[in-house]
Amino acid sequence: MDKATHSSAQASPWADGLGRLAVRCTQTLLVLALGALLVVVMVRLRLVVVPVLIAILLAAAISPLVRLLQRVGLPPALAVWVSMLSGFLAIGAVVGIVVAGVRSQWEDLRTEAEEGLGELQRYLASGPVPIDEGQLDQARSAVVEALQGEQFRTGAIQGATVAVEAVAGVFLGAVILFFLLKDGERIWEFLLRPLSGNRLGRMRLVGERSVDVLGGYVRGTAIIALVDSVIIGIALVVLGVPLALPLALVVFVGAFIPLVGATVAGALAALIALVANGPVTALIVLGVVIAVNQIEGDVLAPVVLGRALSLHPLAILLALTVGTILAGIIGALLSVPLAAVAWTAVTTWNEDRADTAPALRPDEPAG
Repeated sequence: MDKATHSSAQASPWADGLGRLAVRCTQTLLVLALGALLVVVMVRLRLVVVPVLIAILLAAAISPLVRLLQRVGLPPALAVWVSMLSGFLAIGAVVGIVVAGVRSQWEDLRTEAEEGLGELQRYLASGPVPIDEGQLDQARSAVVEALQGEQFRTGAIQGATVAVEAVAGVFLGAVILFFLLKDGERIWEFLLRPLSGNRLGRMRLVGERSVDVLGGYVRGTAIIALVDSVIIGIALVVLGVPLALPLALVVFVGAFIPLVGATVAGALAALIALVANGPVTALIVLGVVIAVNQIEGDVLAPVVLGRALSLHPLAILLALTVGTILAGIIGALLSVPLAAVAWTAVTTWNEDRADTAPALRPDEPAG
């Protein structure tokens, strides 16, 4: 009987090396198909998925403040409210200052931009490869017609729809953030209820380390972004570049996109300096941006972020590319911290640690 079974197994087309390879390839394709389906569903449900992800990021960053307020003596709900309102007030103050700065300097920047565009047009008309004035006028008329046409109105309607979705997403994210800060541990324990024993211990460790990495990434990136924006903002003010405060804010936001964000924001500042102050000032701004990026990469990031972002630059670049393709600027902001958390979860789960085995719930029998 054993010989017959053995001979039958040998006769099976899936028993040899090629058959086993085919099985593994089929399993891989099924996993990839499931992952692609999950990504499609998440993109379709972005109005829910994006607020949830942003709320998780903020909760991981704000949770130490909530715990500090609780140790001082505030009730949990009051500690959450104080932390959230403090953050909202800070954001509102920054936005108000930026709007005021833009209003006070917008006319000067518009005039200087028009002069810069006029110089560019004259250069194109009389440069090494001259372009006919009529062609330039036609291009300008085409731009004006496009802005006044049906496509622009359709784009404006789509923009209004996006604005409504953004308001709904902010409200939903605020509610999710409140409950994550107030009941985050209870929610995590509820999700772990199907697990027990060694798997329960490992998942608890995965959760703890993921929160540490996520919070450390957000707080560390915020510190680095603040340093970058302050240095570049001071340089712009000293050089007399218009819209220095809004440009510093752009640098702050751009610093949350590793590798490319701060560089692109600094290039925007150099472009404004070129239009408003000339090439010498633009070169100085560009030099300041390069120096700040070097300080960030060689000093600030290793010290401030530490193990919160222990990903290879190629992995960061791939995560940024995939996130940007799938969800635009939001995907670029969220892709790297999510990749860092995913890598932390995988490495933590695969660790052979003795302290993960005897993890039991309080109501779980030891036997």
